[in-house]
Amino acid sequence: MVGRDLTNRFPPKTNKPEDVILEVKNLTATYQPSIKDVSFALRKGEILGIVGESGCGKSVSSMSILRLLGTNAKISQGSIKLGDKELLSLSEDEMCKIRGNEIAMIFQDPMTALNPIMTIGDQLIEPLVIHQGYKKKDAWKEAIENKKKVGIAAPEKRMKEYPHQLSGGMRQRIMIAMAVSCAPKLL
Repeated sequence: MVGRDLTNRFPPKTNKPEDVILEVKNLTATYQPSIKDVSFALRKGEILGIVGESGCGKSVSSMSILRLLGTNAKISQGSIKLGDKELLSLSEDEMCKIRGNEIAMIFQDPMTALNPIMTIGDQLIEPLVIHQGYKKKDAWKEAIENKKKVGIAAPEKRMKEYPHQLSGGMRQRIMIAMAVSCAPKLL
């Protein structure tokens, strides 16, 4: 097996409070499934894997952090801090500025995460225009470059296609390209 040196990409972890990117404390959300008393801290350079059986609350935890739970769900207690910002106290408009720009998520099922009536290109340029202030023409070029980085063949052609025209693997790579497009602090 050949290993890669990730030293520069993932610097050694520190215990400095200012290095904490995300801190979740005693998060409880009622939903199906519910989560109760979830706590963890993620520092710069760390990778956190949340594992468990189907239905144990992995997605609910992630959706709670992004405040993307449906109307039938409620965060009843806890704290979610991104750096020094308490996410639970932010307005929806403030959260919209954070989602995609500072924190992004690669959704589990790209077919339900991608809009079926929008082209792939329109969906890929949207975060660049909204969060990064790109003009549409420049965002289009950047989106093509992002698609190349995630291994999409014929990226220009794919920009004009719809999600149902792509394979599952291609749709997943589109989701990855979209998630990393704004270079969020946390993915």
